[in-house]
Amino acid sequence: MAPQLTGISTDSNWARGVGAGTAGVAELLVFHPVDTIAKRLMSNKAKVSSTGLNAIIFKSAASAPLPTRLLSLFPGLGYAAGYKISQRIYKFGGQPLFNDLLKKNYKDNFTNVFGERNGKLMMQATAGSLTGIGEVVLLPLDVLKIKMQTNPEAFRGRGLFRIVAEEGSALYRGWGWTMARNAPGSFALFGASALTKDYVLKVSDYSKATWTQNFIASISGAVASITIAAPLDVVKTRIQNANFESKVPGIVVVRELIRNEGMGAFFKGLTPKILVVGPKLVFSYTLAQSLIPWFAKFI
Repeated sequence: MAPQLTGISTDSNWARGVGAGTAGVAELLVFHPVDTIAKRLMSNKAKVSSTGLNAIIFKSAASAPLPTRLLSLFPGLGYAAGYKISQRIYKFGGQPLFNDLLKKNYKDNFTNVFGERNGKLMMQATAGSLTGIGEVVLLPLDVLKIKMQTNPEAFRGRGLFRIVAEEGSALYRGWGWTMARNAPGSFALFGASALTKDYVLKVSDYSKATWTQNFIASISGAVASITIAAPLDVVKTRIQNANFESKVPGIVVVRELIRNEGMGAFFKGLTPKILVVGPKLVFSYTLAQSLIPWFAKFI
């Protein structure tokens, strides 16, 4: 039997992949503009004024008609699609696989250290952390998406294949900071969600959580994840949105950020991200849970 995705019964891996991928497409179309705004705010190094906010968000389209400005929030949609669909398939299917491996090989260790109930929570969180670290394999797609959102000049008219051929390993620049961000972020996401279900909502079998319970748990997990990962996410974004030939190490980015912008800069873009993570996660999570069993009837 294939490992179970939380809230899903014995559906096939193919159904999980198609269902999660479809949820990723829908999520992308709805939330990509907000992600673009957050990335542009995180990349902005100057103090934000009410008059300058329009130029930061819409860039060269700041004075254009409203439809043009809205379309300007969809740069890098192709790269974003590849990243988001792959990421959702990996995240929705990967965390349960890691959790099963931990239960099979290390359940007694977790139980001895944390107890039966907390051990289950820690395995969920640790499985999430391992999944987050593994997301680094998708980094090139994330890098290209962020550059298109914040620094399209870096492409200089080059297509995808030419960029991959010319840049090579440069597309993995910032991989260490990405792993450093994902490990605690995914730990908090799955850990806080499981904690909320177990201690607040009194759900011992997470697969039997109702839509409302998943909604509440997802919000608490997502907010915890985004807040904890925010400082490293800002550093990662600054590294990734630079021109391809830039080789400024992350520690230099951190030093300049503190010196020029202050500690508060580590949380730039946090508000729009928090405002969207609840609906975004609930949207994709609920849609995936609805689509996966539906696809299982035909796959």
